[in-house]
Amino acid sequence: MGNIRLMDEPLSNKIAAGEVVERPTSVVKELVENAIDAGSTAIEVLLQEAGLTSIQIIDNGAGMDSEDAILSFSRHATSKIENEHDLFRIRTLGFRGEALASIASVSKVALHTSTGESGTYLEMEGGRLIEQRAGALRQGTDIRIAQLFFNTPARLKYMKTLQTELGHTIDLMNRFALSYPHISFRLVHDGRPLLQTAGSGEVRRVLADIYGVAIAKKMVAFEGESQDYRVEGFASLPEITRANKNYISLFVNGRWVKHYAIANTVHKAYHTFLPLERQPIVVLNIKGDPYLTDVNVHPSKQQIRLSKEKELLELVHDTIRQAIQSAVRAPVIERPKHVKQVPSRQMDLWKRAPAEPAGQEAETVRSIDWKQERLQERGEDFGIEPTVDSREQRHEPVEDVEERQSAAESPQFPELEVVGQVHGTYIVAQSTDGFYLIDQHAAQERIKYEYYREKVGDIDSGERQSLLLPLTFHYSRNEALHLKEQLPALEESGVFLEEFGDTSFIVREYPTWFPKGFEQEVIEDLIEQVLADRKVDIKKLREEAAIMMSCKRSIKANHYLQKHEMERLLADLKKVEQPFTCPHGRPVIIHFKTYDIEKMFKRVMN
Repeated sequence: MGNIRLMDEPLSNKIAAGEVVERPTSVVKELVENAIDAGSTAIEVLLQEAGLTSIQIIDNGAGMDSEDAILSFSRHATSKIENEHDLFRIRTLGFRGEALASIASVSKVALHTSTGESGTYLEMEGGRLIEQRAGALRQGTDIRIAQLFFNTPARLKYMKTLQTELGHTIDLMNRFALSYPHISFRLVHDGRPLLQTAGSGEVRRVLADIYGVAIAKKMVAFEGESQDYRVEGFASLPEITRANKNYISLFVNGRWVKHYAIANTVHKAYHTFLPLERQPIVVLNIKGDPYLTDVNVHPSKQQIRLSKEKELLELVHDTIRQAIQSAVRAPVIERPKHVKQVPSRQMDLWKRAPAEPAGQEAETVRSIDWKQERLQERGEDFGIEPTVDSREQRHEPVEDVEERQSAAESPQFPELEVVGQVHGTYIVAQSTDGFYLIDQHAAQERIKYEYYREKVGDIDSGERQSLLLPLTFHYSRNEALHLKEQLPALEESGVFLEEFGDTSFIVREYPTWFPKGFEQEVIEDLIEQVLADRKVDIKKLREEAAIMMSCKRSIKANHYLQKHEMERLLADLKKVEQPFTCPHGRPVIIHFKTYDIEKMFKRVMN
């Protein structure tokens, strides 16, 4: 007798559950996706103990008859695809037919479902049918998952604290709300509401529900289209940033996905608008023929492959950058509001949570969650912030946001009169609507950056300085081999290296517009960039060269200027394409409105 045998269905379902059901959030994801596919307009998620004790999903979708209800818990049973050709045109969130079978194999399930004409009640435990009978006629489905992992206790060891598990579910539900604004979502934990959306179809209103009205007002709408794809969504103004890319929400045909290249392209669209290591808040919806997308990559269905990816990335970059460039303006400093801060519901839950069992593993988890709590207070833990209780956040309507935003879509540099200088670093200027502080170093960086960006892109102009004695550079043998391969790329950036032996190079001339006194340093820096990147991108190299050279001789802090020098600097700044941020993304100019100044000095009533 051979050693190979077929596994029984309960065992194979438990193994499948290891891929599909990673944590309570995985269960919520699969069941909410089913509710969306069923055409629901209202979906309610009720959790107890972050979902480990109970997860209940109630929807008003199409529902199922008794035959379909029983069959839905069989492995690979699905209504979404009929043949292999359907795999290449997936238009629904679910299609594998694994979710319910996997979930039921590691939990206790109670299902009420109805088409409106007949109702069915099912009860299952560990994947086995315990009870079946007629049920209520309320159209839709009400499914409750209790005691998750009750028969696989080893899985429970890998669960984080309740607060962490709850945070993942809040993050997920907020993504659903952003992707399907026409659906009303409600999330409740231990009887306390955490999220409620109206289902009005307005993405900006959902942004206000999640982030607050203040941030929703500073989100810029964008849209663009190519032959194969359409992109649309909202992107935050550069003054609104976060510490990681989790705040970039990507949706492809309604499906929340994780795609490194797209997320990286979104960040590149903010080049020179954001400080280093900061990320924007972006909601990006990509729509295209399902034939161009392959979502059958992983059981979680969050990984995706895209055809014509290069064209899509260009569309995403150009659409978002154009929207940001047209909307960016000087940040406005408003009078601070002395409002008592109310902690978010999630923070309140964290503070009320019971202590975890003692032990090294528990202490490790506590340490992780303590760090997450600190990050949460700074708005940096999960990709989407939980709903906040603060009335300050909700009292202002959002209906007029589009109208207000349109007034700021063409950045106008104000007419400024120089008043003076602060600490030899900031220029003070005034206008009819208040006064402005200008960072003199950042201002000149922006001016020089745009100058060098143009020069680096036109190295064939013949503007070169010949040297009486050439500059010599020595490198290791492997570095020299790499440089020999990249000589054309360096020439594209203005560095004309000639081989001088096996491991040495010389430079006989360089562009006349290289920063005076920094020519050798610039050449060395550009060579170091080429050595650091084995696959040289000429466009990126030119951009980095322009940024680096702009910083070399810009006015530094603690450098006092004459009034005519300040006036000349502002006159030059007014002529540049984008005067409000330096090449590193820091603000150049900040506006203090007259009205807010007068309020600070009690000259006007609030």
